[in-house]
Amino acid sequence: MNQQQMTDRIATGEGFIAALDQSGGSTPKALTGYGVAEGSWNGDDEMFALIHEMRTRIIESPCFGNGKVIGAILFEKTMDGLSGGKPVPTRLAERGVVPFLKVDKGLEDERDGVQLMKSNPGLEDLCNRARELGVFGTKMRSVIKSANPAGIRAIVDQQFAEGARILSCGLVPILEPEYDIKAADRAEGEKLLRDAILEGLDALPEGQQVMLKLSIPVEADLYRPLIDHPKVLRVVALSGGYSTDEACAELARNPGMIASFSRGLLQDLRAQQSDDEFDTTLGAAIDQIQAASIA
Repeated sequence: MNQQQMTDRIATGEGFIAALDQSGGSTPKALTGYGVAEGSWNGDDEMFALIHEMRTRIIESPCFGNGKVIGAILFEKTMDGLSGGKPVPTRLAERGVVPFLKVDKGLEDERDGVQLMKSNPGLEDLCNRARELGVFGTKMRSVIKSANPAGIRAIVDQQFAEGARILSCGLVPILEPEYDIKAADRAEGEKLLRDAILEGLDALPEGQQVMLKLSIPVEADLYRPLIDHPKVLRVVALSGGYSTDEACAELARNPGMIASFSRGLLQDLRAQQSDDEFDTTLGAAIDQIQAASIA
């Protein structure tokens, strides 16, 4: 797929984006969820090798290339690895899956009810390398924990500032100011978040587009103005700790949002499953998430 084909695939594809971007901090939990006992690896190299085996098993599964997965978000080490004997971004594109890269370097301590992203001085170098490998876009996560107007403004401003750096490298940024689904004031805060994002979108230069990855809102269809905004290529939803069933039920109440699930996609996969069992389990999750994305 060339750049325009990838853009069209993300803009109009009737599917969802798989999140395969667990980083160093979340990899042990992902592996134990996959049935790999903690302590069965020795050091980071073995740990990342095991998670790469899991990801390539997913990528190479017949159901992953059936058209229902339109994109996949990768961890940097996954982008640099191989699947099916080819660079992962190349292999994904062959399967009709648009490659994205997680580019944030983790979170700062909480302040004003939010956790901003850590400084990322090497962002342009990483983006340029990703573009050369065939990556289409990026993803970067920060977290909102309360409806603090100053904090929400700061988190949105940072997302758009980093997004501008990514756009300058020729990639499409997914801005992800995640709202903690356990926050008691989430309904109020999500309105503040929506309005702050709209201001940021209106300030974008003509001809530029971003994507948004947001927690599924408490109020159904709250993010319709974002979905319909001409400077938004697509709005995707994170599962945010919901089970697959819960996340899909919530997503189906928000037409126009599509899934970008990690836990919701992977929760029933196990290293001990036969290939047939693995493919059947993954295929059922893909079918369920895609159905909720196009509901």
